[in-house]
Amino acid sequence: MRLSVLDQSIAVVGRPHGEAIRATIALAQHCEALGYDRFWLSEHHSNDTIVGTAPEILIAAIASTTQRIRVGSAGVMLPHYAPFKVAEQFRVLDAIAPGRIDLGLGRAPGSDGRTAFALNPLANERPAAFPADVRDLTAWVTGAPLPEGHPFRQVKANPAGETAPEIWMLGSSDYGAQVAAHFGLPYAFAWFFADGLAGAHALDVYRKLYKPSPRHPAPHTALCVWALAADTQAQAHHHFASRARFRLLRDRGIFAPLEPPEAALAYTYTEAELARMADYRRAAFIGTGAEVAERIDELATRLQVQEIAVVTWATDETARQHSYRLLAQAMGFAPAASSQREPVEDVAKTPASGTA
Repeated sequence: MRLSVLDQSIAVVGRPHGEAIRATIALAQHCEALGYDRFWLSEHHSNDTIVGTAPEILIAAIASTTQRIRVGSAGVMLPHYAPFKVAEQFRVLDAIAPGRIDLGLGRAPGSDGRTAFALNPLANERPAAFPADVRDLTAWVTGAPLPEGHPFRQVKANPAGETAPEIWMLGSSDYGAQVAAHFGLPYAFAWFFADGLAGAHALDVYRKLYKPSPRHPAPHTALCVWALAADTQAQAHHHFASRARFRLLRDRGIFAPLEPPEAALAYTYTEAELARMADYRRAAFIGTGAEVAERIDELATRLQVQEIAVVTWATDETARQHSYRLLAQAMGFAPAASSQREPVEDVAKTPASGTA
């Protein structure tokens, strides 16, 4: 089973947004050294919690400062954009890091309705064209011909090259699963914010409807889970308090920078809020590295997925990097000698080498 990373560039109370972006680049370099397979970036807009708004730019920064790890989007929200422009962007990215670029696609807005219209005045119409947009984008990215009679059949997405980005379909329902199956694309389900029964159903639909493609003759599946590992359960649950507080606020329509766990734990919560926070803890994968790895392995085995992507939030960047290190060790692909925590003094404030 492959283990990968999804990062969302989370804003933290009292820190400039730029630190979240630089922390993402530093985390990618860290996870490459640990042996993770992919590093994916999400796309959200006008969100005061998740400030990663342009995955294609972060992909370029990370690809140019790493050597092995695959880098990609999870995902580009295609209804906001012209498929041809997205194809050009990812052809350029593939030229920067040939054979290491992933293009994950989504149909959701990644924003509120007003922001969706600010991104594309035709926001109400574009989702209906999603399957055709995926078809056209795939052709332009891979250099395959568009259908006969297509008005843009002679248009080419440059730069051309010997490799092409690997296109993924992302989803939290069976709609994305059906599109992925129709075009013979790998499919990743957002387990960390969707219902588990919906996830199992979407994977089943994908496998039943799958049509082989030249690049993917068999269905290929992944799940994205929220996980946080620490040296002890108590430490893991302490850091998780920030995420639990965020979830409570989000359920009330409030999107705010992540609060340190000490601040999150200092609030007085109602019984109903405490019950919801307990539900959040049960749904997330929290504990020691071995405990989190065991849960991930059980889920992957039960749902027969080939890959797991892990998203982790923490206001302490050292704790976040340590979480990925512990999980890599527990999964058996990072040397135990690296278990000692290095002092990462405000890693988010230090620009990665080669970046502005």
